[in-house]
Amino acid sequence: MGALALSTVLATTAACGSGSADSARPGGAPGGKIDVAAAMYPLQWLAGQVGGPDVAVTGLTKPGVEPHDLELTPIQVAGLEETTLIAYIKGVQPAVDEAVEQHAADRSFDAATAVTTLPAVAGEPAEGEEHGHDVGYDPHLWLDPSRFATVATKLGERLATADPTHAQGYRQRAAATAAALSSLDGEMARGLSSCGSKAIVTSHTAFGYLADRYKLRQIGVSGLDPDAEPSPARLAEVAKVSKQEKVTTIFTETLVSPKVAEVLAQEVGAKTAVLDPVESQPATGDYLSAMRQNLTALQAALSCS
Repeated sequence: MGALALSTVLATTAACGSGSADSARPGGAPGGKIDVAAAMYPLQWLAGQVGGPDVAVTGLTKPGVEPHDLELTPIQVAGLEETTLIAYIKGVQPAVDEAVEQHAADRSFDAATAVTTLPAVAGEPAEGEEHGHDVGYDPHLWLDPSRFATVATKLGERLATADPTHAQGYRQRAAATAAALSSLDGEMARGLSSCGSKAIVTSHTAFGYLADRYKLRQIGVSGLDPDAEPSPARLAEVAKVSKQEKVTTIFTETLVSPKVAEVLAQEVGAKTAVLDPVESQPATGDYLSAMRQNLTALQAALSCS
């Protein structure tokens, strides 16, 4: 079996099982499980839900690490040569893109190929371009639960092909996970259907899929790259629009410094609140609970009834 192995098991939900690990390490997957590597937390969570007890899921990005900045260790790269499947999104993490291309092209699942993607924000470089990979689309697709449900279904089929012995289990758990994500989608659609405002000001433009799905308008301080410094002209533009839109909240993120957002909020007379792009494992809870916390934050900021 491959070099990637399970080091931590997440709590089992009522519908599906889940496994995770912080980083690759030598050794085969225990108990006849197949090795699955997940490039970042949303895919790690999804692979655990769909794979359940039949997979050992290794997360390549440790909690609290900005996924875009990931550098793989030699052990992680070596492990990819033997792992059964790696789940990733091309354009988010250049180090993973390169490792997949060189070591696991025939054993990879690119979630961006499972759904219709959105183009990069007009006037901003595509994430792949900023990091040296020209993908031309916004890769933050997991922030639309309806799209993520489709990814769950297709991941189930991919695992069933890779491990036919447990195909029925993968398909059943994929269906249960897709149903949970569809239920979340319904909650968010209802919760954001009647709001006093539709404009959300975010630290960087990670929320295009969420905005598109729920008919909101995203105003990003920075582009798709969270490390990019906004120009003074961009800050002035966002401040002007925020005042015109009577924005009451400037959203910060869990892995990005809030300093720019705090200065902007002071400039426009707004407060700050966290809107989690769910790029890293939440301090408490999981993907579903983080998205529900986002819903609560959006309802408060947008005066939703």
